[in-house]
Amino acid sequence: MNRIIENTRRLLAAGLLMLAASCSTSNTLAPSTPDITNTEVAGFQNVQPGSEEDFILNVGRRTYFTQGSAALDSVAKATLDTQIAWLAKHPRWLLKLQGFADDPGASETALSQQRADAVMDYLAAGGIDRNHMWAKGYGKDRLVRDCPDTACRSQNRRVVSNLRDERDEP
Repeated sequence: MNRIIENTRRLLAAGLLMLAASCSTSNTLAPSTPDITNTEVAGFQNVQPGSEEDFILNVGRRTYFTQGSAALDSVAKATLDTQIAWLAKHPRWLLKLQGFADDPGASETALSQQRADAVMDYLAAGGIDRNHMWAKGYGKDRLVRDCPDTACRSQNRRVVSNLRDERDEP
């Protein structure tokens, strides 16, 4: 019986070695595939500067908050400083600021509005025309993640900056 188990182990080990050898990462099987990690991703070559896609991909449109707070931390301010620079270059855009909250024990609608207002105040202080922005708090509507874990819920404590061609609902 021990001999059968030992032979089975040897066969499994040999099989695993053969499998590992066949999973080589070299380009010998596909010499025409370039080994370049910084090549452009398909579909993103034609992103026009000043476009909504440019804003989403290169600027970032989400500002995050700590639980129960509408205060902007250094990371939030850095995100907003990037938005200010981009919006100053492309002043044709209007900006809808949508605040969200998923903070147990808080008045989520009020907190989400305070977050949206904090972002608007910071952008205005940075030179963005208040007439080009409006803010609305949505509370728990449109959760990114619905989960009990604190790290997961933190994704819901945000303000999303959306570009608009014209003013829509407040």
